[in-house]
Amino acid sequence: MPSTILKSAAKTTPIWFVTKDSWRKVRAGLPRTAAAFAEANGFEPGPGRLAILPDASGAIESVLFGVAPEGARHIDQFAPGRLASLLPEGAYRFANDPPGGKNALETATLAWALSAYRFARYRPSTAKWPRLVAPDGVDAARVERMAEGHALARDLVNTPANDMGPNALEAAATDFARRHRATHKVTRGQALLKGNFPLIHAVGKAASEEPRLFDMSWGPAKAPRITLVGKGVCFDTGGLDIKPSSAMLLMKKDMAGAATALALAHMIIDAKLPVRLRVLLPIVENSIAGAAFRPGDIYPSRKGLSVEIGNTDAEGRLILADALALADEEEPELLLDFATLTGAARVALGPDLPPFYTMDDALAEDIAKTGMTANDPVWRLPLWEPYDQLLDGKISTINNVSSGPFAGSITAALFLRRFVEKSRCWVHFDIYGWNPSTKPGRPEGGETQTARLLYTLIEKRYARK
Repeated sequence: MPSTILKSAAKTTPIWFVTKDSWRKVRAGLPRTAAAFAEANGFEPGPGRLAILPDASGAIESVLFGVAPEGARHIDQFAPGRLASLLPEGAYRFANDPPGGKNALETATLAWALSAYRFARYRPSTAKWPRLVAPDGVDAARVERMAEGHALARDLVNTPANDMGPNALEAAATDFARRHRATHKVTRGQALLKGNFPLIHAVGKAASEEPRLFDMSWGPAKAPRITLVGKGVCFDTGGLDIKPSSAMLLMKKDMAGAATALALAHMIIDAKLPVRLRVLLPIVENSIAGAAFRPGDIYPSRKGLSVEIGNTDAEGRLILADALALADEEEPELLLDFATLTGAARVALGPDLPPFYTMDDALAEDIAKTGMTANDPVWRLPLWEPYDQLLDGKISTINNVSSGPFAGSITAALFLRRFVEKSRCWVHFDIYGWNPSTKPGRPEGGETQTARLLYTLIEKRYARK
């Protein structure tokens, strides 16, 4: 969809953020007709309240939008995003700063851009959107690249599996690499076995479209190495341990990890950050057929560990294991993986707060703080060492599920940790990749979690001074 953020406009309508404390001052500065209209309609500046005020001719003179006051227990910094879907067509500007600290103005601008997203592949929209002139001091290009990354990932996740199977996801990733002038290669089907990716092959071999590994590189060879690994399960039936029908309804989103990796890659590349970026996407469909892998099967892995299949519905960690082992061989400075991996993460933290895991305490603190600053929150959960033994295999090195029903997200992270040894810093994000309902900046449907916070963190660490 076209951008809703403008660099400038000949004529703009002011939007005033108002609280109970600031309303008197804002009202005093309004033209007489607009102020009288607000009074006559009983405008009260509670959070989310909207008033569109006319001038003497009936044209829109200004807009009032109620927000939580500074110091409130919770301030939704994306609340101004509601305006992108509530206001009529036209050019607008923020007349004052919203509460929420020094980043609030950029966050409000980003919320506007994110709220304007619509998935129109199957039901084209002719709606005309209001547009916002980027406020002074806000980096409009930065806001745009984050919004573009979100739109890319949301489109991929929202597309149903009949149009976003392994072939289509590979095509989207290949198009991405070509547009960004990145090198890439793809290993498919039987070539996965020759290339020593047996777990990726095992998970996807029953599907009508071959399993594959997409491998992309961008940036100077001698720059700091950052590798992104994204789970690309285009649809997950659960395999022979089949899911109930209700659990399959959203399984088109099981490739949200791959979509997130591409979204973050777009932000990094568009910003021309001085890093050597690698993106690895193991892409499969977990289907049921005569060739499907079975509970109790044992497969080798790229790492050399033998893996017993305790449950075929724990397939995401299997394909990630081979991809992580490949990434680890290059000893990147920062290795990040993204996966819609466990329902246990949602039980613990819900859909809006992805857990993350790392052995680096300093990095974990930086990630948590940056997530709050970027309004892209995450929560650290522990790689609890005593639980690691729950994964020990009886006739194999490791089982892909634990021997008990507890701590499912933690044991999944511990499984992945077995395949990372050399990387300086590794972080695993157990994302949901979906908004169950529409909120400001977060329309219902596919979502891009953790990409903004990691772009902000990488930008801070590696951007040219």
